[in-house]
Amino acid sequence: MQSTLGISMVSFFTVTLLCPILIWGLRTLKLTQPIRAELPADHQAKRGTPLMAGLILFIGVFATTMLKPDPLTIFLNVTFILFSVIGFLDDFKKAYFQDPSGVSGRTKLILQFAFTGVLLWYLINTYSLSPNISVFRDFDLQLPLALYFIVMTLFIVGSANAINFTDGLDGLLIVVAIPTFFFFFVISEKIGVQMFSLVMIGCLLGLLLYNIYPARAFMGDTGSLAIGGSLSFMAVIEKVEILIPVLFSIYLAEQLSVILQVWYYRKTKLRLFRMAPIHFHFSLKYGWSENKIVIVFGLFSWASALFCWIIWRFILT
Repeated sequence: MQSTLGISMVSFFTVTLLCPILIWGLRTLKLTQPIRAELPADHQAKRGTPLMAGLILFIGVFATTMLKPDPLTIFLNVTFILFSVIGFLDDFKKAYFQDPSGVSGRTKLILQFAFTGVLLWYLINTYSLSPNISVFRDFDLQLPLALYFIVMTLFIVGSANAINFTDGLDGLLIVVAIPTFFFFFVISEKIGVQMFSLVMIGCLLGLLLYNIYPARAFMGDTGSLAIGGSLSFMAVIEKVEILIPVLFSIYLAEQLSVILQVWYYRKTKLRLFRMAPIHFHFSLKYGWSENKIVIVFGLFSWASALFCWIIWRFILT
């Protein structure tokens, strides 16, 4: 445990020390964030902020987890890298061509489903992942392997995109994701999951120093999709899918607000929220500052993680 904590500290200092170099490089190459015209005025002022700082997470995660390699840690590293590649392609198009739309949603989904399918197949065959969903202690919902594969693929892709939606304010996803990673560290008996979770917390804390308001750099989809993919796969590995509506409540609320906004507008030509994802609604309707939204959402994420730990400790195990 002490060595794992030590590696987490190494990840923190690695990201903290290397991040300024990455930010300088992104700024020099003019790989900066284009801002959509419909975003609030305070976001327009962020035009020109370096994008793709999520690359530093890849460096921190890969460099530090390889100090004490574990097969499951390597699997989570590969998951992180593959989802990060999808995000990088999207971010690079946005930054290089100053095109806020980036890569098409269809292309990103095709890549996500392809990578998820391969990774899930490997996980099932290599780690004998059983096709069941834990509901209560000593009661599992058994599914045919093919159905389980389909359901989990949809779950992973959907959850990864929900987490990606949360990266919309300075420091928001980092502050919300740290409690989720900590939850997996606490409940897991697998050294690979424990190590990856602590290393991610160290990396995220290091990046937060540069991503907190006013952000010196944005992690972009390069970081947010990678975080989403790795967290979703850890939920499958730890068999806590039943807890996801609570554990991922912030992420799901962000995604659901977008879905409801589009659906409601098509039906009525009116807006259900002032703007979606929902963090913009709190800013525009209630006048909350970015820091207030980040703090409130972060506290809610910690409360969700604690509640899920109670359920896991006294009901699931």
